[in-house]
Amino acid sequence: MYYKNFLLLYTLNLFFSIDAFSQTILRASHQFPGNSSDVRHEMVQMIAEEVELANVDLQIRVYSGQSLFKAVDQWPAIVRGQLDITALPLIYASGRHPQFNATLMPGLVKNHEHARRLNDSEFMDSIRTIIYDAGAIVIADAWLAGGFVSSQACILEPDDIQGQVIRAGGAAFERMLVAAGASIAAMPSSDIYTAMQTGVLDAANTSSASFTSFRIFEHTQCLTAPGNNALWFMYEPVLVSKRKWERLSEDQQNALLIAGEKAEDFFFAEAQQLDLDMEKTFSDAGVEVVHMNSEQASLWKNIAIETSYRVFSEEVEGGEELIRQALSVE
Repeated sequence: MYYKNFLLLYTLNLFFSIDAFSQTILRASHQFPGNSSDVRHEMVQMIAEEVELANVDLQIRVYSGQSLFKAVDQWPAIVRGQLDITALPLIYASGRHPQFNATLMPGLVKNHEHARRLNDSEFMDSIRTIIYDAGAIVIADAWLAGGFVSSQACILEPDDIQGQVIRAGGAAFERMLVAAGASIAAMPSSDIYTAMQTGVLDAANTSSASFTSFRIFEHTQCLTAPGNNALWFMYEPVLVSKRKWERLSEDQQNALLIAGEKAEDFFFAEAQQLDLDMEKTFSDAGVEVVHMNSEQASLWKNIAIETSYRVFSEEVEGGEELIRQALSVE
């Protein structure tokens, strides 16, 4: 009897060990706070939950707040297969792929509906091809609106930025801002809080989500919110390492794609609400909230056309065509 019980226990343990071993575990890393205050974390978490519900022997473990990889290390890690999934501002990889600067080009995206139309355009097909050739696959598109904050004065017209040190987040915005009289300090959005707290920065550009989740309102006098004339839009997709993707079964790949679609729809709705929530959060904290009118936005875009657009078209391989493709989407 003892032998039979031992044999049964051994068999059961072996079965569960093999079952656990057969499950594929993916690691997802991002720089954003790991709670419901940041929609980008919620987006990745939703993908993890949907994949688990699909019952395809696939599990995603989410590492938030740069706990696994630093913000600047996520792109090289994902394309080398050291990281399986990430959600990141694509502009962070523009040093290796300058074409990605087109995904944070001043005034190129007008509003959230326009961003969604861009997702189905020739422009985004071109961007995704570069991502794929580098070693990653897009499973969810995400665009975030953003604006300006300043500890000095409201930023509405180009003259308002003169003499301020600002974090812009990308070469295209940096060129426009320098032409308007600003000085630039480059850093991830997760470092803005400390830089403004210590006086390294006077002002910053980033997304509505980052302004809120990183509590930038604690060191801000004025917020220029997106409103109807957004100048700042950033592409922040969810990516899967191509090396890992190719090792997944067809069922697992399909589960990831379906989960990505659901998360993308969720994000689209939430991103619009983020702008409104940001305004309320900053206003409640005593920060002045302003919006650009169409004339003020045009002043900025005219500078961008003569600086950011021109340099991008002349210096980046395929840059002129990318700008043409983007501008063709109304």
